[in-house]
Amino acid sequence: MSEKVVVAWSGGKDSALALYEVLNSGSYDVLELLTTVEKGQDRISIHGVRRVLLEQQAKALRLPLEELFLPKGASNAEYEVEMLKALNRHRDDRVSSVVFGDIFLEDIKKYREDILAKAGLKGVFPLWKKNTKRLAHVFISLGFKAVITSVDSNVLGKDFAGREYDEKFLSDLPFNVDPCGENGEFHTFVYNGPIFREKVGFEKGELALRDNRFYSCDLLSA
Repeated sequence: MSEKVVVAWSGGKDSALALYEVLNSGSYDVLELLTTVEKGQDRISIHGVRRVLLEQQAKALRLPLEELFLPKGASNAEYEVEMLKALNRHRDDRVSSVVFGDIFLEDIKKYREDILAKAGLKGVFPLWKKNTKRLAHVFISLGFKAVITSVDSNVLGKDFAGREYDEKFLSDLPFNVDPCGENGEFHTFVYNGPIFREKVGFEKGELALRDNRFYSCDLLSA
């Protein structure tokens, strides 16, 4: 019998690859995608992608979407309160685990597991400790399509924002930047791939500097 899970969904490549892995394992029944959205801005927290595109992603994946609305700059405490409300509901619906796309950051994994434990749930980490260079090439070779939505100007120039996440992008990355952006060097939006029923249409909007550090390429619904 398949284990009931929900997937922590950022709209980016790591959560998409984690979803791909659990869907193809035959061991899990994915009930929905769970995403935190910045209240008032109508954008995915951290990634900054417009909510309308998030909803089009979920539609293209044929999966229900649950959105948790948090204020801009929400504290960990505020995040945990809202997340635990959702996790407790899922536990009561016989969900046993939440899927995450984390790869190697131990402190982030422990933080997630600590929250899950409060709700009596477990974490599933399909990409954990896998080689990030290999994961990046696998993602592309599987046919996933993603665009760079933001870059950290401390490590990447603004010309990287808005680019396709492809082999050329990987070859252009400085040696000190993780190919999966696991340290927050860049974020992505996945708009097509083997688990999508159709492509998510979008147009590239303005390029802007946020928080005096992050170059963000706005994506508009096509």
